[in-house]
Amino acid sequence: MIITIVIAFISLIILIILHELGHFLLAKKFGVRVDEFGVGYPPRIWGKKIGETIYSINFLPFGAFVKIFGEDEITSDSRSFSSKPIWQKSLIIVGGVVSFWLVGAILLSIVFSIGTPHVIDDNVSGLSDAKVQIVGVGVDSPAEQAGLKIGDHIKQFSILNDQFSIDKVSQIQVLTEQHNGQEVVLTIQRGKKLFDVELIPRAKPPAGEGAMGVALVRTTIKSYPWYKAPIKGVEATGLLTFSVLEGLYGIVKSLILGQGMPAGAQVVGPIGIFSLFAQVGQLGVNYFLQFIAMISVYLAIFNLLPIPALDGGKLLFLIIEAVRGKPVNQKIEQKITAFFFSLLILLMIWVTIKDVIRLF
Repeated sequence: MIITIVIAFISLIILIILHELGHFLLAKKFGVRVDEFGVGYPPRIWGKKIGETIYSINFLPFGAFVKIFGEDEITSDSRSFSSKPIWQKSLIIVGGVVSFWLVGAILLSIVFSIGTPHVIDDNVSGLSDAKVQIVGVGVDSPAEQAGLKIGDHIKQFSILNDQFSIDKVSQIQVLTEQHNGQEVVLTIQRGKKLFDVELIPRAKPPAGEGAMGVALVRTTIKSYPWYKAPIKGVEATGLLTFSVLEGLYGIVKSLILGQGMPAGAQVVGPIGIFSLFAQVGQLGVNYFLQFIAMISVYLAIFNLLPIPALDGGKLLFLIIEAVRGKPVNQKIEQKITAFFFSLLILLMIWVTIKDVIRLF
């Protein structure tokens, strides 16, 4: 688990580095001077100036940054960010966000190449690797109390001295219905681990839930040739983006209407994300890469939100500049940005506290 968390931490740092690289490359493309490209945050451990840019390694390993000349101050210097036309400044800002989507598409392309779980019907025959996989666990259900998690494969169903190998969802449904109220044993595969869990299917489950409290699908591993995998990766990135936007719209709508967070929706912070990484890491490389791709898409969309202190906020100020015909007063922009940055920090602290309470 510790190794998985370390790999997860490094993966997130690499995502942020690539994000900043997007800003860096577009700034260079349009002739804007980049004073520093740093990995981690100051104080500086090591730095080397190559050309006009200092490349540095810094003490706090929580991300990366790029210091672009004229981004935080208005200057008439032709090499400054502030002197460039609005369309170039917009592309420099968007370059970092686009890098998240590119990373997501590349990772999903790799997943489709090496093989990814593919949902199939019970009536599909002739498969040697068909598995019944858990894709949902009800709150306070027998499954949750037994420690079952999303991604687990149910290999075997045992009751008394009878054992049944499982490779179809209908088998679980029939066996569970026959033994409601009795203690059963499920043999579970989680990544490379194989173990048994005991639970008692409910005779009268809540509305909308089954006796065990799990949602199941039948899957098989499907891979694509190298020339099709990138196409599938781009398609999957687009579908994932649409799903995230749809979910975000549902949350905002529900909050505006005073209905609270929609059922199943949950905000997680760094601790929650690392907990999910630890769970996904047990399921295999393809699941791990898929999860990083999902995080990358989430970061892209989050960064585009029109909130000062994010890339979307910078774009918002550029739109205002385009409408007004002149930039927003620098001091006002800095104060607004600092205010929203403080709010984001407070939100992060609040979410982190909730993660700790929920997980520990």
